[in-house]
Amino acid sequence: MRISRGCFSASQFTRICHLTSFCTSSRLPLFTLLRDPIFFSLFTPYGHTEYAYEYALLFSVRQEKDSSHATVMSMKFRVAVQASDGTKSTRSVEAENRFGVYSQMEAEGVTVLSLEEEKVGKGMGSLGLKARVKTEEKITFTKNLSAMLTAGLTLSRALSVIDRQSKNKTLKAIVSDIEERIKTGGTFHEALMVHNKVFSELFIAMTKAGEESGTLADSLKAVARQMDRSYSLQKKVKGAMIYPSIILSAILVIGVLMLMFVVPTLSSTFASLGVQLPLATRIIVGLSDYMAHNVLVVLVLLVGFFVGVISFTRSKFGAALILQIALRIPVIGEMVRETMGARAARALSSLLSSGVDMLTAIKIAGEVVGKNIFGAVLIEAEESVRKGEALSATFNKYPNLFPAFFTDMILVGEETGKVSEMLGQVAEYYEVDVEDRTKDLSTIIEPMLMLFIGVFVGIFAISMISPIYSLSSKI
Repeated sequence: MRISRGCFSASQFTRICHLTSFCTSSRLPLFTLLRDPIFFSLFTPYGHTEYAYEYALLFSVRQEKDSSHATVMSMKFRVAVQASDGTKSTRSVEAENRFGVYSQMEAEGVTVLSLEEEKVGKGMGSLGLKARVKTEEKITFTKNLSAMLTAGLTLSRALSVIDRQSKNKTLKAIVSDIEERIKTGGTFHEALMVHNKVFSELFIAMTKAGEESGTLADSLKAVARQMDRSYSLQKKVKGAMIYPSIILSAILVIGVLMLMFVVPTLSSTFASLGVQLPLATRIIVGLSDYMAHNVLVVLVLLVGFFVGVISFTRSKFGAALILQIALRIPVIGEMVRETMGARAARALSSLLSSGVDMLTAIKIAGEVVGKNIFGAVLIEAEESVRKGEALSATFNKYPNLFPAFFTDMILVGEETGKVSEMLGQVAEYYEVDVEDRTKDLSTIIEPMLMLFIGVFVGIFAISMISPIYSLSSKI
C-alpha cells in the first residue's frame, strides 16, 4: 500500500481520520468521500489525487444503514445542480450531512455543481436561542481554543473540553452544535457561519483563512488579540463617558423634583403676597404648577425622553449627527478619529496577517468600523483597490477623517510589502494614544460640567430669590 501517515501533515491526517470515522460509523460507503470536495482537496493540492481513489478502494465498505444507530442532526443545504440536458437550478435540500445530499442528487440523476450549508434562523441556527454571549466570553473561548490546538489537541476534542467548562448555557449550546457539525464532516468556519449573530464576519473570515492555510491556532490567537484590543479600547471610551452621563442625568432628575415639590411652596407664598414676578420666575412657576398637577404625564414624558434619546442615538440618522458633532469638538473629535482609525487598522492588520485577501479584508474592516462616514471610506477603498488603485490613495482623500500618519504608514507598507505590519503599528499607536486621552478626558470634562451646573443653579436661584428681594425693598 502506497498510502502512509507521512503523506499528509498532522492536520490533514486528522481531518481524513475524522471524515473516515464518521463515514464508517454512519454505515456510509467510503466511496461517498470521493464526492466530497473537502475530502478530495486534502489529496489534490499535494499530488495525492490517486491516493484518494486508492484509499477508498482499499477501505470501502458497503453496509446498509442501521436504524438503531445514533441519529445525526438534520441540516439544510443550498445546492446548485445540473440536469442531464444541461439545465441548471438551485434548490434547498435537507439531509443528515453533505454526503447524504450527494446521494440524493445522484439518485435523481443530476450533477452537483456547488454545495453549501444554509444559515438557519437569524444567527443562532437551529438552536432557536438569542445571542447572549458576552464579548469577554467570546475572547476567553477563542484564547482557550487557540491554546488547546497549539498544545496538539484535535479541534473536536478542544471544543468538547470548552463545552464541559463553559458556564454560559447559550455558549455551551453553540459550542456543542459546532462540535457536532465538525464531527459530521463540516468545517469550523461553516459551523461558525450558522451562528453569525454571535461570531462576527471578521472572526469567521480569519478562521476560514486559518483552516485553509493549516494555521488555525495562529489565526485564532490573532482573532483573540484583535477582539481583546478592540473591546478594551471600546470599554475605555465608554468608561470616560459614564461620569458626565451620570451627572447630567442627576441634574435632570433633581430639576424635575424641585419643580414638583420645592417651587410650589414658594409660588404659593408669592401668590399670597401679591408680588409682581419677573418673567423667568413666572416661567418656572408656571412649569412647576403644570408638573405638580400632572404627575403621571410628567413621568410618562420623562420616560419617553430617555427612551427617545436612546432610540435617537441608535438610529442611523442620530448616530451620524452625533458623530458629525463629536468630530467638531476639539479634543473629542481627535479621539473619535483615532478610535475609528485604530479599529480599521487593527481589523485590516489581523485579517491580512491571517491570509485573507485584500478585498475581503477591506470589506470586513468596513463592517467593523460601522455604517458611518468612516465605513463609507472603506467601501470606497474596496472599489478603488478592485480597480487596481493603491489602498493609501483612498485614505489620502479624507485627511479630516484619517490623519496623514494613517495614510503614510499604509503607503510605506505598500512600498515595502508589509501592509499588515504597518497597520498593526498604526493600531498600536492609536490604541495607546486613545487610552492616554481617556485618562485626561475627565480633567477636561469636569470644569465644563461645573460651569453647566453653575449656570443651571444660578438661573434657578436668581429666578426664585429676585421676587423676595423686590418684596423686601418695598417694606
